[in-house]
Amino acid sequence: MAAPSFVTSIEAAVDRVLDSVPGDIVLGIPLGVGKPNTFVNALYRRFRAAPSRRLRIVTALSLHKPVGKTDIERHFLEPLVRRVFEDYPDLDYVIDLRAGRLPPNVEVHEFFMKTGDYLGNAAAQQNYISTNYTFVARDMAVQGMNVVAQAVAARGEGQALRLSLSSNPDVSAEIIERVHASGRRVMAVAVVNDRMPFMPNGAEVEPGLFDLVVTDPAGTHAVFAPPNNKVSFADYAIGLHASSFVVDGGTLQIGIGSLGDAIAQALIVRDRHGSEYRRILESLAHGDLTGRETGRFDTGLYGCSEMFVNGFLKLIEAGIVRREVFADATLQRLLNEGRIADTAVTPQTLRALLDAGRVRAPLDAADLAFLQRFGVLRADVRLDGGQLVAERARCSADLRDERALATVCETMLGTRLAGGVFMHGGFFLGPRDFYQRLRTMPPQELAKIDMTRIDFINQLYGDDELKRQQRRKARFMNTTMVVTLLGAAASDALDNGQVVSGVGGQYNFVAMSHALPDARLVMMLRATHDGHAGLTSSIVWNYGNVTIPRHLRDIVVTEYGVADLRGQADGEVVKRLIAVADSRFQDELVHQAQAHGKLAADYRVPEHRRRNLPQALEDRLQPWASAGLLPEFPFGTDLSEDEIRIVRALKKLQHASQHPAELLQMTVRSLWDGREAPRPYLERLGLAEARSLRDLLVRRLFANNL
Repeated sequence: MAAPSFVTSIEAAVDRVLDSVPGDIVLGIPLGVGKPNTFVNALYRRFRAAPSRRLRIVTALSLHKPVGKTDIERHFLEPLVRRVFEDYPDLDYVIDLRAGRLPPNVEVHEFFMKTGDYLGNAAAQQNYISTNYTFVARDMAVQGMNVVAQAVAARGEGQALRLSLSSNPDVSAEIIERVHASGRRVMAVAVVNDRMPFMPNGAEVEPGLFDLVVTDPAGTHAVFAPPNNKVSFADYAIGLHASSFVVDGGTLQIGIGSLGDAIAQALIVRDRHGSEYRRILESLAHGDLTGRETGRFDTGLYGCSEMFVNGFLKLIEAGIVRREVFADATLQRLLNEGRIADTAVTPQTLRALLDAGRVRAPLDAADLAFLQRFGVLRADVRLDGGQLVAERARCSADLRDERALATVCETMLGTRLAGGVFMHGGFFLGPRDFYQRLRTMPPQELAKIDMTRIDFINQLYGDDELKRQQRRKARFMNTTMVVTLLGAAASDALDNGQVVSGVGGQYNFVAMSHALPDARLVMMLRATHDGHAGLTSSIVWNYGNVTIPRHLRDIVVTEYGVADLRGQADGEVVKRLIAVADSRFQDELVHQAQAHGKLAADYRVPEHRRRNLPQALEDRLQPWASAGLLPEFPFGTDLSEDEIRIVRALKKLQHASQHPAELLQMTVRSLWDGREAPRPYLERLGLAEARSLRDLLVRRLFANNL
């Protein structure tokens, strides 16, 4: 690799890019927190001011600080945003895109959008690129990319300088490789952000990967850190059901948000409070735990997920994610089969590798390098004229000789297998304490987390045998919005084609769940959703958009139970999905299925499935919440107790504003009760000196909902 150029100014870096890349620029930047915001903003402003050249930005998950839609929300959010997001600079192109004022010479193409943010935004909807995560590098290269820019962490100086792709080793290196392989040139820019955690292993790269390394202090700012969401009873019910399919010694993939936190907390409860966990689960599963896993994690789990989230970190800290995997298929297979008992190196470790033919007799230089790489032999062992030498010990390198083998086992073995990791991730996103933990984690612990390329994590192709050996007993946990009664899932777009988020890696994990012989897909969704159209079922007869076709159906989980659909006939699939639907919609679902000939005319929903209602669910779980096993924020929150109270009241008001009858009832009750909110709360919301009739009414409604 050639040495990069170092630039100490963001503006000078933009000058270099504009001078080096003639004509239009197609800029690729990572999804999520790996974007070099200050550099991107400076480049965007140049194009906004000079319309003679065109800029196309290709990326995903462009994050921005929350902004309230009403005066009250803005009053509430401003101090919270200052405290939580600190000096994080919003992306100018995001602000303009959301406001509908992108200049005509700038396009923004995203392959995954922040959930729901761009519904009705014509520019964003028309420029969305629908693709699987594993195809992102290919499809970004197709756009004619000629500049790639990324925020990096740095360590050392001069010749010892090392860079880390930190949160985003997912696609950048692959994009650079693909563009160069096509014979075209791409200018790669690294912007050092000293607040990014320095991640080792696959994320650590030579500075020469980049053409330009920018060390301007302006590139350092807070990492975008969304606070933990509240975990509702519905979330916990789904998480508890999902957690009961996770197998000790297996592999886990989960996502971000309250459902990911619910699964992680449920696994912790299962490991530490086994009897209580089983009682909770029995109450949710009508006493039938057939096919469920409820035991402790004696072996532990291996995490392999495109997104390394806070829930995974909590599972690591709880000692649940701890099953190490190794980057050699034979070694991993011997561990899986128990022929190598554990990660402690013993004579049996070496014998098993010899018997499997992974190392030869006599050992050559490649064999010795392999054994030392994985810690089977000590680093000071060397080959000398056909003999193995370490300190004063010397013996033949032909380990078929029992005396030589005995000498090696007595004097040259390592202590533990080296190079194992228990977490593979492609990118990360989490609250402030998540980043702080990564920044301060001891090196030997951080080395067990490998942020790496998405083409490794999200598919089996390439190193197939290694991945199959590592990903034993995999459970892929995915979230969807809608499931049809025949088992198809819509996860990325609405019935009318408006994109809510994106496909991301969902299809990849679904495909793996069917390709791996002992894997399962757990597709999770809340049984209902409540919006402008009122309360509707998330289980429907059909839908205008499909992310996962019905022939890939497997396990579907709602807060009301589990529908195991693998290998089932259509009629049985319909019955099982109706059984986990909200009971207020079951009759209509039965009618629709019968009308289309997919359900017998005399079918009736079993009586014990007729109580799938929110209040019944709350009654089952409230005692466990009161006991502290199912807290609202299992992994803490950046919100104060007062802010949590305010948020609860505002959410009730927001819900009522979409339901006129409920709003009327709430208004009458508020006027009758005449409650007042604490003055600090009113000051926080800008209602302390309310004068208008509207503000006085909102003030009374707010107080009544505290």
